[in-house]
Amino acid sequence: QVQLVESGGGLVQSGGSLRLSCAASGGLFSRYRMGWFRQAPGKEREFVAAISWSGGGTSYGDSVKGRFNISRDNAKNTVYLLMNSLKPEDTAVYYCARGRVLLGTRPTDFDSWGQGTQVTVSA
Repeated sequence: QVQLVESGGGLVQSGGSLRLSCAASGGLFSRYRMGWFRQAPGKEREFVAAISWSGGGTSYGDSVKGRFNISRDNAKNTVYLLMNSLKPEDTAVYYCARGRVLLGTRPTDFDSWGQGTQVTVSA
């Protein structure tokens, strides 16, 4: 059973940057599509970004396109989310997850979720 551990969250001012990491263990990381989601209080879990097993294909939610970048290092079993030009509305708990299917942006298209890391963007 794969385990996912996110890190890198914190408090940042509007316009700043953060890089999140998600370390995987216990599974064949390099064979799976990986994704990032976020959830703010009182809101549904929202798709942020996903990356194919090879890293050659990426997709992003509309609200983060052009600001966030997802990448992976299969040698380190780690997926990253670089977040630039952060806005207060980016404040949420960020989760990484392993893809269950080749495509899809719904939470049900992913399994093996991490515990999440809090990102807070001050105005």
